[in-house]
Amino acid sequence: MSEQSRAAAPGWLERYFAISRAGSSVGTEVVAGLTTFMTMAYILFVNPNILSATGMDPQAVLMATALSAGFASILMGFLARLPFALAPGMGLNAYFAFTVVLGMDIPWQVVLGAVFIDGLIFLILSLLPIRERIIQEIPLNLKLATSSAIGLFIAFIGLSQAGLVVDSPATLVTLGEIGAPGTLVSLFGLLLTGVLMARRVKGALIWGILATTVVAMFVRVPGEDGTLRPLAAVPGSLSDIVALPSWSVMSQTFGQLEIVDALQLGLVAIVFTFTFVDMFDTAGTFIGLATKLGIVNEKGSFPGAGRALLADAISTMFGAVMGTSTVTTYVESAAGVAAGGRTGLTAVVTGVLFLLAAFFSPLALIIPGQATAPALIIVGLLMAEPIKRINLEDYTEALPAFLTLIMMPLTYSIANGLIFGILSYVLLKVITGRVSDVKPTMWVLAVLFIFYIAYGQL
Repeated sequence: MSEQSRAAAPGWLERYFAISRAGSSVGTEVVAGLTTFMTMAYILFVNPNILSATGMDPQAVLMATALSAGFASILMGFLARLPFALAPGMGLNAYFAFTVVLGMDIPWQVVLGAVFIDGLIFLILSLLPIRERIIQEIPLNLKLATSSAIGLFIAFIGLSQAGLVVDSPATLVTLGEIGAPGTLVSLFGLLLTGVLMARRVKGALIWGILATTVVAMFVRVPGEDGTLRPLAAVPGSLSDIVALPSWSVMSQTFGQLEIVDALQLGLVAIVFTFTFVDMFDTAGTFIGLATKLGIVNEKGSFPGAGRALLADAISTMFGAVMGTSTVTTYVESAAGVAAGGRTGLTAVVTGVLFLLAAFFSPLALIIPGQATAPALIIVGLLMAEPIKRINLEDYTEALPAFLTLIMMPLTYSIANGLIFGILSYVLLKVITGRVSDVKPTMWVLAVLFIFYIAYGQL
């Protein structure tokens, strides 16, 4: 252990987080928290850009994002004492906005209610011993395919936002106008971010977003009235960048959730999708981060796992009240672990930085979609990583995984991908005489999905 690691941390910090015993120091934990924040900060601008498509106020969403991430990360740090940071999750925010609100014409207030119910269900499951069984009984191939498919879905949204993929009456989708100013700005941002990622620059996504926004300020595009205007508004004063958190802004989303309306029969599948993806995304992220920390035991669990699940579930409920989509643990926390973070102090530092970010809500009105599109594409790439571990040899496993992969982006719905993947898995196993491969959880899900389709909700 280094001399720095042996240095005694301030009394209460050392006693609570056992920093020295973990082989770390306060300074190391602070640096690790800053590192995690820099790798996650892109969500501050991407989330408002996605959710504002529903009519939600982008400044209010940025504040909700910052405050939810701050609360959730601090809660994780103190409750589970693990260096895991949280924020509104990618994938479910796109499902929230594009599939449910815009695709099904359901008010965003009602969908926030569904997110709250998702958190409540997750909380109950986290308190019960059946949670491990549910996670274990979902086939590995479908877990891998779900994560990869969400990555493709997010990338597809990013390509569309960049103008690289557009609709076509002849071929459904086609290549957009490459020479369009907004598209060129996105391509610049994608190339720049790719270079930063390749160079392993900390905070590559956020630096890419900010640099692309600066470029967009010098690019002029036709406005609604036909006159040329900058693609990104140029700040006229400091108040266009920094502002004290305002209740008048925050109240646009705070407490706007409608839980009673979200309990309608037609929203059952929506709540299920939020819960399903939240549960398995969280479980996969936990195991990945715990493995990197070297604390996974022979049962596949780790110290503090139960408390970490509770923190994640409570944070989702808190986020819904604040006015944002599902809050979940971020795999980007691995950057902080790699920087030496070993205790919950890392997550607390990340959370404090997110709280401070609430002072930058005016930026939500400046950063254009063309600047966040490259981040969506890169995040999609990162989330698609599990695709290389999918078993393609057994067709009763491969076809369901493939249907999950292809149906999510092409039907613009995470729910549809899950339905086709799980139903095809059960049917193929039954028809090929391998009924014993189908675990009880899969039977329950198959029956629920058949009921869902029968009532015309697909």
